[in-house]
Amino acid sequence: MNAPYAVFSYVKSPDQARAAPAHHPVVVVGAGPVGLSLAIDLAQRGQRVVLLDDSDRIGEGSRAICFAKKTLEIFDRLGIAGPLVAEGVSWSRGRVFQGEGELYAFDLLPEEGHKMPAFINIQQFVVEKALVDRAAALDNLDLRWNNRVVALDPGGAGARLTIETPDGPYRIEADYVVACDGARSPLRAMLGLDFAGEVFEEQFLIADVRMRADFPTERWFWFDPPFHPGGSALLHRQPDDIWRIDLQLPATADAEAEKRPENVRPRLRAMLGHDDFSLEWVSIYRFRCLRLAAFLHGRVIFAGDAAHQVSPFGARGANSGIQDAENLAWKLAAILDGDSPESLLFTYDIERGQAADENIAHSTRSTDFIAPQSAAERVLRDAALALARNHAFAKRMVNSGRLSTPSSYRESPLSTPDDAPWAGGPAPGAPIPDARLGAGHLSERLGADFTLLAGDDATARLAPPGVAVLAAGEGGVGDPAGDLARRFALAPGTAYLIRPDAHVAARFAAADKAAIRAALRRARGKAGLGPCDDGAV
Repeated sequence: MNAPYAVFSYVKSPDQARAAPAHHPVVVVGAGPVGLSLAIDLAQRGQRVVLLDDSDRIGEGSRAICFAKKTLEIFDRLGIAGPLVAEGVSWSRGRVFQGEGELYAFDLLPEEGHKMPAFINIQQFVVEKALVDRAAALDNLDLRWNNRVVALDPGGAGARLTIETPDGPYRIEADYVVACDGARSPLRAMLGLDFAGEVFEEQFLIADVRMRADFPTERWFWFDPPFHPGGSALLHRQPDDIWRIDLQLPATADAEAEKRPENVRPRLRAMLGHDDFSLEWVSIYRFRCLRLAAFLHGRVIFAGDAAHQVSPFGARGANSGIQDAENLAWKLAAILDGDSPESLLFTYDIERGQAADENIAHSTRSTDFIAPQSAAERVLRDAALALARNHAFAKRMVNSGRLSTPSSYRESPLSTPDDAPWAGGPAPGAPIPDARLGAGHLSERLGADFTLLAGDDATARLAPPGVAVLAAGEGGVGDPAGDLARRFALAPGTAYLIRPDAHVAARFAAADKAAIRAALRRARGKAGLGPCDDGAV
């Protein structure tokens, strides 16, 4: 099995020598991908962050391996995407089989002009190491290993934490505490919060094997394969000759027995047709579709698996959690800088709650299709599979795990509704598509603050102070392949106001200064607060 990728030394903090608890603006608990991404994002936005982890190492085993395009764009802004994409296995195509025959193939990113691939496969511990290295380079990010939170007092104007270390306990206070401490979240337990949702009976064996193979770089999923009759199977390539294999097990299977190499190897031998492989990591999991009713509890905020859980099929866990972090980071930074009221945080709960509901719904439907819960469900599933062999409409009914895509915040109070019809282009609340932009890409030019993407130079001059500007058309940023015009339906006089998390705040068919300023106030959470004395937006 894989050894830990890296171990980190405990270092005593100056806070531990203080008589009174030290105060910090933000304390993030949990140095997994979500906590690290959030802490780095906040630090890059100029905030001071303390990040606590109860261990002295990043996680063992591959765990999450599929990182989606939106996540890679976030990583690019955080400064780590390039090496990960270079090391990882990029892919966009997949195949779905039933028995010995192929049902259909798909391509998740058939168009050109995106900087990032649809997905990369790379082990989670590699991603975590890249994030840890980036965190260590930021002076205003204090990452403390072997600091275990043992008590949490959520006060009205902040929160107090008691932290256990090798040198004994100490306490700190924070304006905001963000719990990114995983599916078994101790902070969630300390507040007495319960998950609501469903835990499915079916079990899956997950194994990383090392072997040489000439399978194409695609996602392969089987229903009722000849090597595993009655179940399902999944195969993914990872770097360095590592392959991820998932096999459905009976609900009554003994999980501990199934993880033993002498029981794992015969299953894999039947699938691969040979015994020339080594086991790197093995685990058993059940589908879980769970979430907190609310992600905000006073000044304590939950993100990632601490807030919601979904089944692994569809790669929605880590990707959704990292998007939680991006959504929360710009909002917390705006509040701490005094640019937005604290009520902006409620939109984190609204938007990411909606995203969690979408992910849970997709995951539940995938689970019901992959592992039918009744004889009637199995008959319907098998009928859909039989139709899909010969009829295109039925292929849409086959669900081998709808793969992660960013949510569109359709009901967000931060979005300004359209004031005119649009033919094409992302709607308010939607994530923006990437596009070639001069010598680079649109995704590289977003994220520091709000951006006005304008159809021409005259419209670009309507941008409020402090808003970044990108103007298409003659004299603008350049649209060599027509990506901007095509994907945004841009024309002279049109414009998009884009949020720091690359979602559309508003779009204007005939932009004017007052409408842009009003949309900016709304997107910053200031709508309904009355005019500012200094005219600021």
